[in-house]
Amino acid sequence: MKVLVIGGTEFLGRAVVRAALARGHEVTTFNRGRSGADVPGVEAVRGDREVAADLTRLAEGRTWDLVVDSCGYVPRVVGESARALSGRAATYAFVSSVSAVDGFPAAPATEESPGSPCEPDAGPDDGDYGVLKAGCERAVEQGFDGNVLIVRPGLILGPHENVARLPWWLTRISRGGKVLAPGDPGQPMQLVDVRDVAAFTLDQGERGTSDRFLVTAPAGNTTYGEWLELCKEATGSDAEFVWVEDSFLVEQGAGAFVELPLWSPPSDITTNFWSVPTDRVRAAGLRTRPVAETVRDTWAWLREIPEDKRHYGQEGRRHGMAAEKEEAILAAWESRSA
Repeated sequence: MKVLVIGGTEFLGRAVVRAALARGHEVTTFNRGRSGADVPGVEAVRGDREVAADLTRLAEGRTWDLVVDSCGYVPRVVGESARALSGRAATYAFVSSVSAVDGFPAAPATEESPGSPCEPDAGPDDGDYGVLKAGCERAVEQGFDGNVLIVRPGLILGPHENVARLPWWLTRISRGGKVLAPGDPGQPMQLVDVRDVAAFTLDQGERGTSDRFLVTAPAGNTTYGEWLELCKEATGSDAEFVWVEDSFLVEQGAGAFVELPLWSPPSDITTNFWSVPTDRVRAAGLRTRPVAETVRDTWAWLREIPEDKRHYGQEGRRHGMAAEKEEAILAAWESRSA
């Protein structure tokens, strides 16, 4: 097959490119060349998807069996890409998010769940991440004349993670000592490896599937405590986890999900976050690897990067708690416990 990946240098896009090349497909990437190096073996086309002339140049004289749009966040921009590539490819796979489901995670998500209200020509300031992803889905469905595959992943981890949730925890735990462990160690989680999402997307793209899927691992495939222990095991650390109650962390101003990646205190608005149904996606062929493999392989990749060169999140959204704040919360917790 001939595959076009919009993006293709970071995280999921990179995993799609590597998997497609391994399957013997011809791969073209379209990106600005700013986020990272292209995977060797691709035809790299430099351009900005927000520039109409660049999209025209990309499409001119080329056709593909599959487009994988791995970096679409603004409906208006995604719609321009879909229209430019309409008639140039058989299938357009758009990587959305379970966050696009209207009301999630306060409300449950299913494949039939409608997306949040958002117009297909919405701009970057017309909603939050999930709302805009829903608008992007509509932009592709309305702008592309062909098969439209909507992939709504859950919480993705794995090598080359650019959000840096798992990389921050691995780095922090590798330093050892007393580590602030948030909330309930028995909290069930639902973590999917980026390579498994990439493989499923390609599988469906090869079949010319026109459908939408919630793509994640089975609920409860690990717990928060098990996950942190896997990080400790992978890094060979002597870390000592100090489990601090949710309510105390809230009192101390600990930032959910950002300062303490993947932690949030119990709340009605997050009820369904770790319970996305997977029967349909597994029946369609999704296979997921053990979380231990994801953790181990992410640490192997991260170790190749000097610690002072590691990035713990995207611009304006740095993940991880400052050492001084962690120490202060631990001291306050131990004082209260005493």
